[in-house]
Amino acid sequence: MEWHDIRDPNDAELDRLAERYRLHPLHIEDCRHREQNAKVEDNEHYLFVVLKAVDVQPDGTFNFPDLDLFLGRDFFITVQESECASVRRILDQLHASAGSLRADQLLYRVTDAIVDSYLPALDRLVDLTDALEDEVLERPSPAALQKVLGAKRNLIEMRRVIANMRDGAGHLLRSQSDLISRDLWPFLRDVYDHVARNLDTVEVQRDLLNGAMEIYLSSTAQKTNQVMKVLTVLGTIALPAIVVSGFYGMNLHGLPWSDSPFGAWIAAAIMGGSTLLLLVLLRFFRWL
Repeated sequence: MEWHDIRDPNDAELDRLAERYRLHPLHIEDCRHREQNAKVEDNEHYLFVVLKAVDVQPDGTFNFPDLDLFLGRDFFITVQESECASVRRILDQLHASAGSLRADQLLYRVTDAIVDSYLPALDRLVDLTDALEDEVLERPSPAALQKVLGAKRNLIEMRRVIANMRDGAGHLLRSQSDLISRDLWPFLRDVYDHVARNLDTVEVQRDLLNGAMEIYLSSTAQKTNQVMKVLTVLGTIALPAIVVSGFYGMNLHGLPWSDSPFGAWIAAAIMGGSTLLLLVLLRFFRWL
């Protein structure tokens, strides 16, 4: 078994291998075009597998580089489309034991390692979701909302990748290709279970982020309602004074106590008494 590790898909070595092992031109084209979906395709002489790794960027966003595999009876080809630390580390570790492994065993180990590499990214999303839930509860702000939306975008992309990986793992189980020995079927089933469990984790975190979004909207609405309540109460308390002052501000003769030297004090007493009475009523109806 020969393992050919291609780090640059534009390398002429890939063309020589395609001619040597009769690789389909469309599969070579897929290797040289990024953003492919994870998939498994059967060919007469080999299996073509596209895996999606995950690379966490310094700004918190996720990058999903492709890793293309060709599995034949006596050859195994890996094509890395971009430099990814996690993928490079996986392949370097497998190179040490590749001499004692079959090609289908290498396929399983690479696939299993790629699936396991999702766990740190998922753990980071879980921690971020917990922090965002606390933030929107304690300090709801537009910045917190922006963080929630960014986390949702990462989750949506992660869900798409893992869902395609689950379909690819399921295809490997159903194909029962003679290129994969029967002793590997339980291990491939285990890979499928891991991918399905990762997808469940993504679904749970997506629901939690939707809940955090609803908490933010509810907190914002509650804050607005509280402000409106305070303004309404202040306006209501000031209403008796406005009515009395407007009544005595009319340019009419014969108003009660208009000619009295204590008229201003009497009007102030009426405003104060009516305001006090209104406060008692508001307290009685528990509106204040």
